[in-house]
Amino acid sequence: MSMNDEVLFEGEHLQFRRRLGWEYVEHRTAKESVMIVASTDEGRLVLVDEMRPAVDARVVCLPAGLVGDEGPEDRERAARRELAEETGYEAAQVELLGRGPGSPGMSSEIVNFYRARGVRLAGAQGDREREEIRVHIVSPEELPAWTRNREAEGILIDPKVWAGLFLSGSRP
Repeated sequence: MSMNDEVLFEGEHLQFRRRLGWEYVEHRTAKESVMIVASTDEGRLVLVDEMRPAVDARVVCLPAGLVGDEGPEDRERAARRELAEETGYEAAQVELLGRGPGSPGMSSEIVNFYRARGVRLAGAQGDREREEIRVHIVSPEELPAWTRNREAEGILIDPKVWAGLFLSGSRP
C-alpha cells in the first residue's frame, strides 16, 4: 500500500482503495495468483469451470488460485497446490511461462502463468464441493468447438485460457 492510498472499504477478502483518484481492489492476504496450463502426457488440456457470482455465470478457466493466501509459499508451490486442489491432478514438471497484471484497471493482482506437464490424476479435488468445480480434459484440436459448445450453453470462457495457451505454445 502506497502512502497515497486511501482504504475505502475492507471486506473479508478484499480491500477497496483509491490512489491518485483511481479506485481499485486488492486481495487482503495475497498480491499474486497462479494460472496453470496443464497437459497430460497425451497432450490433452486440463480445464475447469465453476460458478462465478460476480458475472452470475459458470466460467471455463485454467486451474488457478492465490499465492500465499493461507501462509507463506512460493509461486511454483502455489501452482502445484492449486492444480491438485481444483482438479486432483499432480504435475511431473512445472515451469513459469510469464507474468503480468490480470485486470490492471481495477485490481493490483499479478497473474503468474505456469505450464504443468505430465499431469496425472492423483487424488480427489480438495475444494470441489465448496467451489462446485467441474474438471474437463480436452485436446487442443477439440478446444475451439468445445468452447463454442460451452458458450452456447451460457457458460463464459475466461480469455486468460487463450492467453495461457499462447504463452505455452499450445495453440488449438
